[in-house]
Amino acid sequence: MSQPLKIHIDGQLFDEADAKISVFDHGLLYGDGVFEGIRFYNDRVFRCDEHIDRLYDSAKAIHLEVPMSKSAMVEAMLETIRANDLHDGYIRLIVTRGVGGLGLSPYRCDKASVIVIASTIALYDPEVYEKGLKLVTCATRRPSHDTLSPAVKSLNYLSNVMAKIEALQAKADEGVMLNTAGYVAECTGDNIFVVKNGVIYTPPVHAGALNGITRKVVIELAEARGYDMIETEMSRYELYTADELFLTGTAAEVVPVRIYDERVIGSGEPGPVTRQLLADFVEITQTTGTPIYEAAVVS
Repeated sequence: MSQPLKIHIDGQLFDEADAKISVFDHGLLYGDGVFEGIRFYNDRVFRCDEHIDRLYDSAKAIHLEVPMSKSAMVEAMLETIRANDLHDGYIRLIVTRGVGGLGLSPYRCDKASVIVIASTIALYDPEVYEKGLKLVTCATRRPSHDTLSPAVKSLNYLSNVMAKIEALQAKADEGVMLNTAGYVAECTGDNIFVVKNGVIYTPPVHAGALNGITRKVVIELAEARGYDMIETEMSRYELYTADELFLTGTAAEVVPVRIYDERVIGSGEPGPVTRQLLADFVEITQTTGTPIYEAAVVS
């Protein structure tokens, strides 16, 4: 039987059964906070600095002061991984507004709270990476920039949850979310890439897509392979008629799509560009990153 996880809360490690927050925490009451999901592979945290920078940028955007330095946040994350003796897995960093009274005012919260969870994750079954996902279009739209910037990874993911419910009820693996103008933004938790005639396309961040860390890595890998990489607004038509279609995300990694809105994508199997980028992604995750244990060596 596996040992209970150790969870970091505000500078202390607790057994998961004892890891609790107040019912008056504004993260619970109002979704008032930010988070990051981070992967670690082979005793290395992948793209650690980029994730930490984005966490602090999200916090600044919502006027939330993180009560520790970036270096202290990294150490808390590494300490939590070590306490659980993990070597490959997933980290969830959460910063809530903290404990306050009932009522929306954030100024009633004296201090933000930091939670670090380190565990394992498998978003999709292994066979999905060989066969591909089934996608459907969701009626729930991606919130527009004038409500909340998609660059902010806030604790309020209700629109994404509602879209995910739609996808699951339609017997699909994932759902495509459009923006208010009807263009493709992203999936409920992943970025989208289209391959057509050897060129790779992806929606720009101004279309409502999160500027994902894995998204940026895949763009770097594609450009290193010599592919033309274009960020452009796309309708569902461009997805329907794609030669290849794949998603990227920290939890999902790089995952192919075989069916979208009952249209078979390309040959119905993962295409050569998707397979190449997936192989390149696996290679870089296994050989680079911030060391977790003293014996870890970064290539």
